[in-house]
Amino acid sequence: MRDLPRTPDGFDQNLPLEKASTIPSDWYLDPRVEIVEREMVFGASWQAVGRASQVAERGQFITADIAGEPIVVVRSDDGVLRGFYNVCRHRAARVVPESEGHATKLRCRYHGWTYDLAGKLRGVPEFDGVANFCREDNSLPEIAVAAWGPVIWANLAPGAGPLLEFLSPLPEKCAELGLEKLCFVERRQYDLACNWKVYVDNYLDGGYHVNTVHPGLAGVIDYSRYRTEIAGMTSVQISPLESKNDEVGQVRTGDCAYYWWIFPNFMMNIYEGVMDTNLVLPLGPGVCRVIFDFYFSDVDAPGRREFIGRSIEIADQIQQEDAGICEEVQCGLASRSYKTGRFSVRREAGGHHFHCLLARALQSDR
Repeated sequence: MRDLPRTPDGFDQNLPLEKASTIPSDWYLDPRVEIVEREMVFGASWQAVGRASQVAERGQFITADIAGEPIVVVRSDDGVLRGFYNVCRHRAARVVPESEGHATKLRCRYHGWTYDLAGKLRGVPEFDGVANFCREDNSLPEIAVAAWGPVIWANLAPGAGPLLEFLSPLPEKCAELGLEKLCFVERRQYDLACNWKVYVDNYLDGGYHVNTVHPGLAGVIDYSRYRTEIAGMTSVQISPLESKNDEVGQVRTGDCAYYWWIFPNFMMNIYEGVMDTNLVLPLGPGVCRVIFDFYFSDVDAPGRREFIGRSIEIADQIQQEDAGICEEVQCGLASRSYKTGRFSVRREAGGHHFHCLLARALQSDR
C-alpha cells in the first residue's frame, strides 16, 4: 500500500445511533482525508463505471477512472466481460483514450503497442534486440468487473469479493420491481461546490429535509410512513406515494418510492416505470460531480416522450434544490463554530450507517 496520511479520527463507530455524533467537519475539509479516501474507500469497493448496454456486444468498451486510476472495461471475443488498468506497459499512456466505442484490439496511440481484448500483449513495434523482454509478462493488469441490473461495476482491490454479495440485499429486494424493462434515455451531470459526503448525507437523511427543501416532492410522499431499512453495505428509504394530479404527482406514480444507496457513492431512485441512478464523484475536498442516468419503461409508447421529458425536468428541479442546500452546508462546515452534529433517531439511521461504514474503511489499518 502507498504511504498515506494518518487516518482520520474523532468518530466512534461503536456508539449506537441515539448516542452518536456525526463525523467531524474536518473529514469534509481536509485534503489529507481525501487522499486516504481515494485508497481506502473508492479504491477498495465496488464502483459503478458504466451501463450494461454499453458493453453488451463483443468488442464494445467503456473507460472510467476509479480513485484516480484509469480503467477500461471490454466485452472480449469470447463474450466475457473483462476489466484492465488503462495504462500501456511501455510508457504509461492511456491505451484507450475514448470514453466508449467498439474495437477488435486495444492499440496505444503513443507507440502502437497492441493488446487483444483479453489484455494480452500482441504487437510490439521495433522492439527487436531488447534483452530479457517477454510479451507474456506485459499483459494489461486485470481488475474485477461484473454486471448487475443496468450497471457495470469494477473493483480495484486484489481479491475483491463477489459483486452480488457486496450489493445484497439490493438484487433480491429489487427482483420484483421490473428493472429489466427499463431503458436508458438520458444522462445529466452536475458539479457541486461541496464535499461528496455532504451530498450522500443529504440523500440519507430519511426524508428529514423533504418537507422544507422539496415542497413539490413532499406533496406526493407519505412522510408519516417514510422509513429506512439498513443491511450490509446498503440502505433503502421507502415511502408510500399519494396519488396526486399535480406536476410532480403525474410523473412520480406507483405504490412506493424506493431510494437505494450502495456504499460509498451510488444511489438508485425507483418509481413505477421510472428510475434514475446517481453517482457522486469527489473532485476535491470541496467539489463533487453527480452523474444522473435516467431510465424509463415503454419508451416508444404514445405520449411517453412527453412524460419522460417532464419526469427528467422534475428530477432536475429536485437536484437544483439539493445542490443549493448542500453547498450551503459545505460553507457551514468550515465555520469555527461547528465541529459535529447529532442524528435524528427517527430519521437519520441511514446517515449514521454511512458514517460507520466510512469510518470502518478509513480506520481499517489501525
